[in-house]
Amino acid sequence: MNRIIHAALVLGAVLFASMRDAGSASAADSAVTTTGDQTGSGASVWNQWRGPDRDGRIPGSSWPDKLDGRLQLQWSKDHSPSYSGPVLLDDLVFTTETIDRKYEQVTAYRLSDGQMVWNRRWEGHMAVPFFAAKNGDWIRSTPACVPGHLVILGMRDVLVSLDPQTGQENWRNDLPASEGTPLQPFGAVCSPLIDGDVVYVQSGGGLIEVDLATGRVLWTVLGGSSDMMSSGAFSSPVMAVIAGKKQLVVQTRLELCGVDPDDGTVLWKTPVEAFRGMNILTPLVIGDRIFTAAHSGRSHLFQIANDDPDGWTVNEVWSQKTQGYMSSPVVIDGNVYLHLKNQRFTCLDLQDGSIRWTSRPIGDYCSLVHNDRQILSLANDGVLRLIEPTSDEFRVVDTAQVATDAWAHLAVRDDLVVVRDLKSLRLYRWTDSANR
Repeated sequence: MNRIIHAALVLGAVLFASMRDAGSASAADSAVTTTGDQTGSGASVWNQWRGPDRDGRIPGSSWPDKLDGRLQLQWSKDHSPSYSGPVLLDDLVFTTETIDRKYEQVTAYRLSDGQMVWNRRWEGHMAVPFFAAKNGDWIRSTPACVPGHLVILGMRDVLVSLDPQTGQENWRNDLPASEGTPLQPFGAVCSPLIDGDVVYVQSGGGLIEVDLATGRVLWTVLGGSSDMMSSGAFSSPVMAVIAGKKQLVVQTRLELCGVDPDDGTVLWKTPVEAFRGMNILTPLVIGDRIFTAAHSGRSHLFQIANDDPDGWTVNEVWSQKTQGYMSSPVVIDGNVYLHLKNQRFTCLDLQDGSIRWTSRPIGDYCSLVHNDRQILSLANDGVLRLIEPTSDEFRVVDTAQVATDAWAHLAVRDDLVVVRDLKSLRLYRWTDSANR
């Protein structure tokens, strides 16, 4: 029971993703979500949940062909617990933590030498239900960062914007107080999405759009129930162009939805059954199709269209028994790579959902980053795997022990690999001797 609920707690948006190419699942399938001009895109950016496009993909990045001796620890800093992933902007890296079961804190470090630049804290601890407390009640949401704004969602649905360079507070919005919305039963998990001059987040009151300059809520949609097993959210939204329309792809605890960012209109929605509403994965967008996999449920590929006289349609391309868990998948060359509830790693054919291979158990959780040619997988036991993506077999090229208890999402930018262990932040760098 505790481990099951852990899935709903660990890692904020833990888990799921977005990716690219047009409606068919071809060998050229790759990521294509847009999160706005301010967040940017490319290998030199890791400023939000799951990287530049919230899909774990950093195109054009070049990594060594081995880890042993090529990945060197530059510095490490001790911290109180956190499940939220590190984010980077310019020459700074930011990490969150929960201190003394009372405060939430964010700290900025200089990438070059680990020198602390600033930190800021506020009261924000929240106790989770007793059956989940064994697995921790510390901050989960991964911040989002653009020039002028580092946006953090605390456990109690308090949304805060800080100046990334100084830590000075721009604004804060205590959503339960200002909007009259309930606290989320297991604490806030969703990782904010910044798109231009607005922020999106799934709160206890539903999906909200917030003015980035002032913190004011502009609209709210997809409000949940007050039931512990269906209210709040475990997933995080992505922005994508589907059937020619820019939209938010949102996974609530019960449904997968498309939302118009202009006014919050729900364009389409479809139910996704999951054990006790544990739809945790960030949806993976591939052209006009969306992949998701539910906790103790099934894996699905949906086709979204807007060519019917009656409006938007959602058609299930396939559904099969593979059960997702907390880890967001990636797609490369028409194959989905996914970590499962049974602790195994699998490869699914995007065309028909068939299972290409399934590995032995490798851990309770893995975060995944890829560059179209290689996958970096960080397991909860701190083992980093360099994986060759192939439909033939689970092919691990090399491994390295980079942490001891790693539930936060891996961050990768250029030659930097940043790991948030449960109680430390570690920065690694590829060495010059690496074969690239």
